[in-house]
Amino acid sequence: MEKNNHYIKVKFWGIRGSYPVLNKDFLNYGGNTSCIEVIAGNHRIILDAGTGIIPLGDKIVREHISSADNLKDRKPIELTLLLSHIHQDHIQGLNFFKPANILSTKLNLFGYSGYNESLEKILSEIVYGKSFPIKLYDITSDYNINDITESEVIILKDGNNKPIVEKNMNIELVNTSENNNVYISVLKTNSHPNFGVLCFKISYKGKSIVYATDTECYVGGSKRLELFAKDTDLLIHDSQYTTEDYLSNISPKQGHGHSTFDMAMNTAQACNAKKLAMFHFDPSYSDDKLTFIENILNKKNKNYILAKEGMEICI
Repeated sequence: MEKNNHYIKVKFWGIRGSYPVLNKDFLNYGGNTSCIEVIAGNHRIILDAGTGIIPLGDKIVREHISSADNLKDRKPIELTLLLSHIHQDHIQGLNFFKPANILSTKLNLFGYSGYNESLEKILSEIVYGKSFPIKLYDITSDYNINDITESEVIILKDGNNKPIVEKNMNIELVNTSENNNVYISVLKTNSHPNFGVLCFKISYKGKSIVYATDTECYVGGSKRLELFAKDTDLLIHDSQYTTEDYLSNISPKQGHGHSTFDMAMNTAQACNAKKLAMFHFDPSYSDDKLTFIENILNKKNKNYILAKEGMEICI
């Protein structure tokens, strides 16, 4: 990574919801499940750990190896991983994330289990325990799993690889332009079945992005999300269904905890987002269908785009 970048760079590694897909009809937009890489200053932040985190991990390991010929001289991998929730399509790449098995890696994971047990205990059972041959305590890196709540803000300070968590901090009162810190604030939405989902806002140098996956915006929208994302530079929003599929008489999707493309656009308009990236597409939506949708949406607003694997956005 370049040093002291005064911008936020976003790269999409997984843009599907529910389950990964791979065939010739899904090559343009991609078939991996949710994973987004964010570079803010000297910090690499990963949003969710669907299958997209696997090729991202491969890239990070290549960077690590190329940093020095001598093993001892290689630059340590330092990562912050944010889990929106623990549904399968947001954690299914964790087992195969290679940086976690490098001794010098410092990996700080934050999330919310939704149950009366810690996130560490839940992940140790459903990801690393009964369903996989490697257990959590077998992982060789400095791997820290932390529960995070809506009242807390994660601060990544320049030159410090250990995140600081502040309680009851009003990020709106902080002038993020005045320092090199990265601030990550949290909003819990309850429209997704079982236990809700965490949305994240990453603020750096007076700019921000908001990540709102697995949220369902009913009539009138989500006022709390609109306030949370107010004036953001980039809103990344769940867009799993077309309105037609959402309201289908044969197989309706209302109440499944996901938004339509129209819902995502309505939220972007309500919060005055400068740019909207729609993602978390239904795995049945082929390149042809998504291209057709994108052509229609581009006529409404050129700043509303459909995410593709490999797409990069700098703000």
